[in-house]
Parts: sequence; C-alpha cells; structure tokens
Amino acid sequence: MISAGDFRNGVTVEIDGNVCQIVEFQHVKPGKGAAFVRTKYKNIITGAVLEKSFRPTEKFPTARIERVDMQYLYNDGGLYYFMNVETFDQIGLTEEQVGDSLKFVKENEMVKICSHNGNVFAIEPPLFVELLVTETEPGFAGNTAQGATKPAVVETGAQVMVPLFVNEGDKLKIDTRTGEYLSRV
Repeated sequence: MISAGDFRNGVTVEIDGNVCQIVEFQHVKPGKGAAFVRTKYKNIITGAVLEKSFRPTEKFPTARIERVDMQYLYNDGGLYYFMNVETFDQIGLTEEQVGDSLKFVKENEMVKICSHNGNVFAIEPPLFVELLVTETEPGFAGNTAQGATKPAVVETGAQVMVPLFVNEGDKLKIDTRTGEYLSRV
C-alpha cells in the first residue's frame, strides 16, 4: 500500500480497480483548509489520462507490472506467438492484444511483454530496428531545398517516410516509438 502523500512520477498504483501510472503530482497546502495532492495519472490499459485530487492519507495498493523479455516467433492466422527464452514457455496473443506494436518487428526478434496479474496489456518493441527497404519509387533531383521525402515499404510491410536518396535494398535504422527514419545502415 502507498499513500497519496508518497506519490512520485512513474509509480504504478490501482485506483478504482484500474492500473494507473502517476504522470504528474503536486502537493498543495492552501492557506485555509487541509492539504491535498493534485495528481495526473494514466490508465495503463486504456491509455486515458485523468486528473484527480486526493487527501495525503488516502492509501492505494501498488500495482506490480511484469516486463518479460520474449522472442516473437510467428503469426498464425489471428494469433501471434511469443516464447520466453529462459523457460521456453510459449504464449499466443490475439490481434487486439498486439495492436500495431509489431509493425516494425521481424520474426525471431526480442520484445518486452508487459502484464499485470497475468493479463498482457502491452508489447514494447526494441527502440531501434534495422529493416530492409522492399519497395520505393526512385528519387528525382528537383526541388529538394526543404528535405523532400518519399514513402518506402520495409520488409515487415510498414510504410516509412524516407529521404529521396534511399533506394530498394537499402537497410534503414528506424525509431519504433515514432516510426521515423533515422539513418541508412
């Protein structure tokens, strides 16, 4: 149990039965009345950000979030299979659970599976990946004073905006958080 007076950024607690992470907090001591803690928190499962004030003595159960390194094995119809490389346990997740988090992940790459009480709520891909360009139009010299870009499809099927000098067969470094091209490898 953690009291609202002990809130810090990044702490995960259960508020009204939901797993939430504290984004911002502020201890307020008004000149008149009791002190309170103004809090902005994010529901980890839905992504909703809410603001609420609590008395500093209110207690909340701490939520334990497990992050396990797993290897993405393959996609079979509507299921995506992952394996724990230490215990060799395999789990299958549905398309709804995966979402678009595997947009830049190839088979046999490592990801982090985030769960709370055995319920998977997020998949964290590696921060940077190196992927091969499978399809793009040739770049043409012209009005490139402002850093012109063109669409390119990488080997996982995702589309990335790249500079005009990138060609098919080039290997790119991509930031998976934003989906932006970083450099050629």
